[in-house]
Amino acid sequence: MNQELANLAARLGEVLTARNWMLATAESCTGGWVAEAVTATAGSSGWFERGFITYSNESKVELLGVSPVTLARHGAVSEETALEMAAGALAHSHAEIAVAVTGIAGPGGGSSDKPVGTLCLAWSQRHGDTIVVTHHFPGDREAVRRQSVVAAIERLIALAA
Repeated sequence: MNQELANLAARLGEVLTARNWMLATAESCTGGWVAEAVTATAGSSGWFERGFITYSNESKVELLGVSPVTLARHGAVSEETALEMAAGALAHSHAEIAVAVTGIAGPGGGSSDKPVGTLCLAWSQRHGDTIVVTHHFPGDREAVRRQSVVAAIERLIALAA
């Protein structure tokens, strides 16, 4: 893990600890990278509750309660799916805040509507706001995934601070 991610994860731990909040993650294309970044931080057991790696549509339905109708209508890479993933992470955990990441990291899998680098991220607070955004990140697979992790953690910090 590079220093940028280490610093972001440490800052996230500080703001979550100050609020006495726990975090849950729901990740698809990042394959648990957000959870890895935060658990690499000493003391993260005090603020990281659990992570869900839901790469397949079936796992999104089974583990997070994403609606098959949502997946059929909007696809796995959609703001609608990201929102349901974040809500599911909260519903299936004891966390106060959750982040969800779903997207197309490449090099294949993109389309004209959803090109490689399309990432949908959602953040949800148990007793607060839910936010969803779509990013179009440049670069190769690793660069797209890394930018997604950074964006996920940066917004978590902003929401919890």
